[in-house]
Amino acid sequence: MATFRLALIQLRVSPIKSDNLTRACGLIREAARKGAKLISLPECFNCPYGTDYFPAYAEQIPGESTHKLSEVAKECGIYLVGGSIPEKDAGKLYNTCAVFGPDGRLLVTHRKIHLFDINVPGKITFQESQTLSPGDSFSTFDTPYCRVGLGICYDIRFAELAQVYAQRGCKLLVYPGAFNLTTGPAHWELLQRGRAVDNQVYVATASQARDEKASYVAWGHSTVVSPWGEVLAKADAEEMIVYADIDLKKLTEVRQQIPIYSQKRSDLYAVEAKQP
Repeated sequence: MATFRLALIQLRVSPIKSDNLTRACGLIREAARKGAKLISLPECFNCPYGTDYFPAYAEQIPGESTHKLSEVAKECGIYLVGGSIPEKDAGKLYNTCAVFGPDGRLLVTHRKIHLFDINVPGKITFQESQTLSPGDSFSTFDTPYCRVGLGICYDIRFAELAQVYAQRGCKLLVYPGAFNLTTGPAHWELLQRGRAVDNQVYVATASQARDEKASYVAWGHSTVVSPWGEVLAKADAEEMIVYADIDLKKLTEVRQQIPIYSQKRSDLYAVEAKQP
């Protein structure tokens, strides 16, 4: 199938986990009714984003949140990128995305590789490493449409990760995220377009909706970018579903017109994955 519909759920996240799960599942059902075959939730879709919240809301996988995602993926017959949740495992906490297939089976989990530790004086200071541990593996999954590569938010800043995914045959990269009011307007769209053009892939980012009263205010603006660098769909700041048709024929045309894959100078440089 050369074309399929992608949906990004820009969820308004509250401190009540059960409400977040109920509303997320309702929006997933709505997106599926409108033809979406692959749906993504945002980073930390089941709880507020913040180092104070991660330990309190952390779950094992499988657990309450991922059970719900498995059930709704099977009910709707869709591929579901479950945003991310705080995961606890063997005494450590991770920022983890779980992906489910149309039969409800867990396909892959991605633990955020690059932790969000930044300091922009006078604007924002944040250290995920205060409570979270980094993942150490690449994460892809196959659909009848294409292979998909996964990152979470800050992972998008690292071009090498996207290059490894492209080398492994991914044609769509999905990054659940939650950029903020400092980095969002400056870099959110720029990074997506860069990853898309550099690798001639589709790039999709699913953000939390903006809550001005939250301790961490998300930028919103969930986006889908084409291999040509075009913004195909973009949300505003409020809760909503963003749809885009992923046309793999268009991807093939871009790669034929600008054949960077056959023009790379592997005799001079290479991006090498050190993990399988």
